[in-house]
Formats: sequence, C-alpha cells, structure tokens
Amino acid sequence: MKHCLIILLYLFISAPFVYGQFAVDMGDQDTRSPGDTTVQAKEPFKLKTYFTALAGKDSLKLGRVFSGTVVLPGYSQAYNRQYWKIPVVYAGMGAGIYMGYRYNMKYLDTENDTYALYRNLCYVGAGLFYWSSLLDGVVQFRHEKEVLPARATLYSALLPGLGQIYNRDYWKIPVIYGGLIACGYFLQYNGMQYQRYKTMYNHATANPSRYDGWMTPENIKWYRDSFRRYRDYSIIATVLVYALNIIDANVFAHFQDFDISDDLTLRIEPGIISQPVYASASYPGAGIQMRLTF
Repeated sequence: MKHCLIILLYLFISAPFVYGQFAVDMGDQDTRSPGDTTVQAKEPFKLKTYFTALAGKDSLKLGRVFSGTVVLPGYSQAYNRQYWKIPVVYAGMGAGIYMGYRYNMKYLDTENDTYALYRNLCYVGAGLFYWSSLLDGVVQFRHEKEVLPARATLYSALLPGLGQIYNRDYWKIPVIYGGLIACGYFLQYNGMQYQRYKTMYNHATANPSRYDGWMTPENIKWYRDSFRRYRDYSIIATVLVYALNIIDANVFAHFQDFDISDDLTLRIEPGIISQPVYASASYPGAGIQMRLTF
C-alpha cells in the first residue's frame, strides 16, 4: 500500500505544468525598409542559432523551439525565460527513471508482477514529464497572432483534438476520438485473433499426429494470415486518423485569417495608373480599374 501511494503521488505531480501566455511576437522579423521591394535571399539556418537564441540575440520560430525541446528537454523553457521549470522537468524525469530502474531490479529478483506494475508506472511518469515539457513550450511560446497554425499543429500532434479546441472546432473532437477508439478496438480484436490462430497453427504443424482439431492446418493458416492483414490495416487506419487530426488543425488554423463574409462585389471605376518609363521614373496615366471582392 505504501508503494502504491508513492506511485500515485508521483503521477499526480507529473501532470502538465502549463499556463497560457500569448503576448509579444518572438518570431522572425522582416528587416527590409518600407520602400525596399527587392527580394532578399533567406539565410540558411545555422545550428548555433539555437544557442544565440537563448542569449536573446536571435529569435526562433515555434517549430525550431519545439525541435530543440525534443532533443534537449527544457530548451523551450530556457527560450521562454522560465528557468525555474527546467529543474522540475529533469527532477521528474530523473526520479521516474531511477524509481523504475529500482523496481525493475526487484522484479527481476522476485518475479513479482506488482514490482513490474510499479516499474511501468514510474516510466510513464517520466514520460509525462517529458511530454509536459514539450506541451509547455508550445503553450508558452509568445506570438502576436491570435491563432498560430504551428501551435495548432503541434497541439494536435501532442494530444489529438487539442488543436481543434484551439481552433474552436469543438464538434470535431468526438469525430476524432470516435475514429481513434474504433481503430483501437479493431486493432486489439484483430491482433488477438491473429495470435489465437497463430498458436493453433503452430500446434497443428508441430505435432500433426497428435492434432485432433476440427479445422485443417490450411484453414487455420488462412484465418491466421487474414487476421494478420486486418491487424495491419487497423494500424494503418489508426495512423491515418492521427495524421488527419494534425492536418485538419493546421489547415483550419490557416483559414482563421480568411475573409468569409458574404460581400461579393465588382466595382469598375476610373483611376490614375502609374506608367513606368525608365527603371527609376514613371508618369501617371488615366485608365479604368476593377475591384473584385469575394
């Protein structure tokens, strides 16, 4: 009972420590002057930018910050100047891994399934701290846009349906989880049937003289291969639903900036049109201009 209380307390404090802040844009800035129309080549991204950004000399897009956190947990917390969260992340991950290792050693010595359960719970707790560091970095990234497509995409990648909540498409959440639950059910069922017929086929072919089942080995083999194929289809379907969840969050986050009003007008009116003469000179001329609003 004591060990169980320790594990439950550890899992409770490993919940995501995320608080939303949406303020100043920390993304790339356009350094061209207002009158400069020349196209400037984008400088290639350098690895050292990850380090100069921590010193405040460069800014990163959300995708770069997220990739840095995937490789080095706590990077987004350092980039967002929330340094106090870094020891929390590493303490939680370290404690989970250490406790999981200790319980695994006890399980190997005693073969007690209770220690195996404690071991798995500790590893899950360590994973939750890592996942929380990723989610916290996405939430705390500061940007001036009300809806940031990269944030919606990463939300749905970290937790299916969260990007749809961010986009205020709440009706899609039961659709997404209904698809995932259905795929998970068929994956579990087909996998279980595959293992069943696989065991039966191995038994029928290993001792043909002792096998007295009502199904022939050929029929068993057909069922085994069929359920294996259905299991693979279920895996593919699960991946597709998860991918569509991410794509949907990204696409509809981009749609937030579209003008979807019912104003559809065509205006034709006289106007003054600038006619270029030389590369550095132009003169005005009369003409007709059309404006289409849709």
